[in-house]
Amino acid sequence: MNENQKTEKEGTTHFGFQEVPVEEKVQRVGEVFRSVAGSYDVMNDVMSLGIHRLWKRFTIDQAAVRKGMRILDLAGGTGDLALRFARLVGDEGEVVLADINEAMLREGRSRLIDKGVVGNMRYAQVNAECLPFQDNYFDVITIAFGLRNVTDKEAALRSMYRVLKPGGKLLVLEFSKPISKTFGKIYDAYSFKALPLMGKLIANDAESYQYLAESIRMHPDQETLKAMMESAGFERCDYHNLSGGIVALHKGYKI
Repeated sequence: MNENQKTEKEGTTHFGFQEVPVEEKVQRVGEVFRSVAGSYDVMNDVMSLGIHRLWKRFTIDQAAVRKGMRILDLAGGTGDLALRFARLVGDEGEVVLADINEAMLREGRSRLIDKGVVGNMRYAQVNAECLPFQDNYFDVITIAFGLRNVTDKEAALRSMYRVLKPGGKLLVLEFSKPISKTFGKIYDAYSFKALPLMGKLIANDAESYQYLAESIRMHPDQETLKAMMESAGFERCDYHNLSGGIVALHKGYKI
């Protein structure tokens, strides 16, 4: 039994490096994203030097979405993946932009409407641990930089598996563990010193970005997440390390 499982059995879980009651985590994560919603995309560009756009483009390419498909973009936030998917599936397809946070979902909906995305897009405020969709419904599910904020990741993966069609695929884009120890030390210094400072200067919110840095370190590494996906039922699971393992894209199928 790992430390995460131990603390969850005792009624607590991790919020960054803090240990908090399970029921409190959703509220506190919600407060973080309500705080950063308006500046989220700008901060992503600044923090990653724009590279997050390449990571997401790779995810979209790996999704191999075609016309007529049904796509669920979980923790979809400001809608950058959903926008591209809506154009790929066409009028006969369907994209659901879903997020647990009302402020992020509202921001995404506003941006997509401004870009003319209307007919094939739906919006849903959902908890990934208990998705309110019918079994075997979606062709593709994506979750980009959202799984680490979920309290019960195993339950979320099982829920995603349930709503995927047989033959469907899950793509999890998430911060992970750098391959090089030397690079990892540099990345740690950047994360814990530069990110909160940038959050303070740009978003006037150092604490939220301190949490984001901490949440990255508490997220399962590449092999652990792969094993969690397999345990949830996914097959042919694999991952691609991006930018030296700062980020990894995990892929799994429902056979």
